Amino acid sequence: MAKRPHRTRFCGLALVSIVAFLFCWLVVPLRAQSGESSLSSTGDGEELTKNSEENEPSAEVWNRWAQLRLCAADRIRGAPDFFDTAPRLTFSTATASPSHALLTPRHWNPADNSTPSSTSRIQRSQPPVSPNQNSYYKNRLEFSLDGGWLPINIPFVFDVFLGDSYNMTSLKYTLVPLIASLRWQMGNVAGPWIFRGNWELETSGAVTLIPRGPETRYFAWIMGIRRNFVPHRGRIAPYFDGRLGLGDINAKEPAGVLYAQGQDFTFTVNMGSGVRYNINPRYSFTAGLNWMHISNLYLSEPKFLNYGINVYGPMFGIDVLLGKPRSRSSQ
Repeated sequence: MAKRPHRTRFCGLALVSIVAFLFCWLVVPLRAQSGESSLSSTGDGEELTKNSEENEPSAEVWNRWAQLRLCAADRIRGAPDFFDTAPRLTFSTATASPSHALLTPRHWNPADNSTPSSTSRIQRSQPPVSPNQNSYYKNRLEFSLDGGWLPINIPFVFDVFLGDSYNMTSLKYTLVPLIASLRWQMGNVAGPWIFRGNWELETSGAVTLIPRGPETRYFAWIMGIRRNFVPHRGRIAPYFDGRLGLGDINAKEPAGVLYAQGQDFTFTVNMGSGVRYNINPRYSFTAGLNWMHISNLYLSEPKFLNYGINVYGPMFGIDVLLGKPRSRSSQ
């Protein structure tokens, strides 16, 4: 029982030592960083005032003070690693006093009454849009210009439905079509898997040069549809189209040329397939193969036989959007 006063005195000294250590550890570094403070004395030398405008702590000091307070609280709680788990605080330099300081945590809670500073607001950047996404949509209107070289002669591909035996004559043709078209996309992109895409309605005017064959030119108006197969990503989209039309050719069979065309008024069928490369939402290129058929649907018989023309070859084109591109907000 005689040792208890000594224990009490020892505990008191230990508590005073801990308080003194904490005071030196927290307050002394803060005063060392705050710089010199100009103190003015009164006439009696007893009252001291601080100049609040010139010597108020800087933003760095207040940030350090906030970090030290959180560090001390975390050490008391026994957190293993404060600097990896505690939120980082930033001090707004727009205000000089701690009463107006905006200490904004890295993960700000909107439910809090405090308002984060403008420098801490993070703008989410929108993901880049694929060129295909802005090149296929409902009511998109385009102008296209296509040109081809069709030197390969083949039998009429639908002879099986007409009872013919895929015969060919000794007269060979080469056609060079130049086709100007208006394309109207009738719907948005839809469909599963590889069938994803949309439909286009096409109306075209064509001028066809004939560098090989008895006739020399062919004018036609054609109309049809195109199916675009649009993938989710990338700039390339395959297509398939089919068009029907009517036209005028300078027929030479009435002039005595064997196997030539029997009359000027004719019909035409065009079928093609290829790929479209979208440079941007306004411009694109196309490349593929096109088959072209010209005949008079037996209207010249029995006076002149209907032999027709059946050729195919490569076709290239350019598509240009008419009007303004679709804005991103309308997607």
